[in-house]
Amino acid sequence: MPQSKFAFEAANNNPVAQDTGSRWMQSLGAIPTPSSVNEGYQAWMQAMSQEPAKLAALQQRFLDEQKRLFEFFTQSQSQTPAAAVPPLASAQDKRFAGDAWQSSPQFRYLAESYLSTYRLFLGSIESLDVAETTRKKMRFFVKQHLDAMSPSNFLATNPEALQSAIESNGETLKAGLENLREDMEKGHISMTDEEAFKVGENLAVTSGSVVFENEVFQLLQYTPLTKSVHVRPLLMVPPCINKFYILDLRPDNSFVRYAVEQGFTVFMVSWRNVQAEQGHLTWDDYIANGVVKAIDTVRCITNVDKINALGFCVGGTLLASAIAVLRRMRHDVVESVTFLTTFLDFSDTGEVTSYINEKFIASRETEVGHGGIVNGSDLAYAFTSLRANELIWNYVVGNYLKGTKPVAFDLLYWNSDSTNLPGPWYAYYLRNMYSKNNLVKPDKLVMCGVPVDLAYINTPAFVFAAKEDHIVPWSTAYKSASLLTGKTEFVLGAAGHVAGVVNPASKNKRSHRIGLAPSVTQQEWLDASTEVPGSWWPRWSAWLQQYGGRMVPARATLGSAEFKTIEAAPGSYVKQKS
Repeated sequence: MPQSKFAFEAANNNPVAQDTGSRWMQSLGAIPTPSSVNEGYQAWMQAMSQEPAKLAALQQRFLDEQKRLFEFFTQSQSQTPAAAVPPLASAQDKRFAGDAWQSSPQFRYLAESYLSTYRLFLGSIESLDVAETTRKKMRFFVKQHLDAMSPSNFLATNPEALQSAIESNGETLKAGLENLREDMEKGHISMTDEEAFKVGENLAVTSGSVVFENEVFQLLQYTPLTKSVHVRPLLMVPPCINKFYILDLRPDNSFVRYAVEQGFTVFMVSWRNVQAEQGHLTWDDYIANGVVKAIDTVRCITNVDKINALGFCVGGTLLASAIAVLRRMRHDVVESVTFLTTFLDFSDTGEVTSYINEKFIASRETEVGHGGIVNGSDLAYAFTSLRANELIWNYVVGNYLKGTKPVAFDLLYWNSDSTNLPGPWYAYYLRNMYSKNNLVKPDKLVMCGVPVDLAYINTPAFVFAAKEDHIVPWSTAYKSASLLTGKTEFVLGAAGHVAGVVNPASKNKRSHRIGLAPSVTQQEWLDASTEVPGSWWPRWSAWLQQYGGRMVPARATLGSAEFKTIEAAPGSYVKQKS
């Protein structure tokens, strides 16, 4: 297969590809050779070699397809202008849709040849007689290889980059080298103009104060924006893998500000970006000294028996764990709960399963399971690799081959603002959730000395999933919703893990689907659901109003006599860099 051999050799000789691959492998836990990527590719090669008839058929299809493409483009070049060649697969792929690709038969042939190889490789995986878990791993890692070897990723085979270099007399190449130098100093690929944002100045600017802090988190209380508020406050628990301000980016897309405008007294957990001194923290610390402490503090400050709570991603997993512990202890302190793109059932964790295997988890347990930190930049890079074309190679091409600077984008700035994790917490999470799926097993886990059973979560629940979520597949979020024993509303939004959540009501974009309670199969729910144009935020707000309680005058001051304000929001923990 000449095309694939050439491309793999090119990838191995490309310093940018090598650096990206090296960083990516570090983000997977620095697994010794053979790497997980090579293991996936080698598993495919071994499986194909054991089915010689399929391998021979694959090779013949490749040769036939390459011959067909070669004849098509050589005939088109001699008989008709390049612009008149009918659109093929490359025109539908944004990497090759530009005029420089489509107007040249040679480069267009290169793109079509690559895409043909791509389809044949992935198609061959589907035909193999292997376990589904093995197939997923093959698919993921072979796709990583294929994405890396795209002709768009190399200067010699990217007509847009070559054209820019010629037209600029080489200035784009000079700029690209400077961009590469700067990114190597930063330790990551720039995906946005990082000088355009500063937390507390143009991100996370909703007015409020820090009203409590300990070793694990700071608690923020936001200033009311309405004259009267619901008596029951709302506590938001974001993921500790990321910083909380994904829910408070800018005023026009801030979920926090929206909730405050709806008449809720909103509190936010701002997890500490742990350093070496916090490397001992465990899952139980995040329950007892994190979520449970936040719930108790909010109740004390607002002088209520029950609060409403919201968890996002792993923040939702922590919140569910805490509520299950409290309910088992007969502490009925949560009136309603909202879960945003959250795993409770970890039976299908999507593409990330491909590299979270026993070998990886065991190595993490050995390295940091008894103390130490997991570097936030490695975690961020691992999740970025799940969408390598959009979040890695797109910027390799733009930053280094074309010499351009990425535009300012708040969501991507947040994505690069990584957060460290304590090793014992991380090892527990991998082992008990991703590997063993123990959270769904009644009384299998003991947290803070209490057996955990999710059936004890019988509060009304609003569960939001995103249809294109590659981190928390919506099918698994749906399964998670069915574990709750209270009245549950399930809403399926558009877009992915983050963009699905950050969908401001004021912009009226995208859509969401509503339907039956999550008591039927996923497909039955989808078939019976109704699509509603626009953001899901208003529906959530209307749902939460039911559990907010009576309206009372908004407080003029934040905190209380016992919990005095410490500093202005967004606080110091969120500003700590990894």
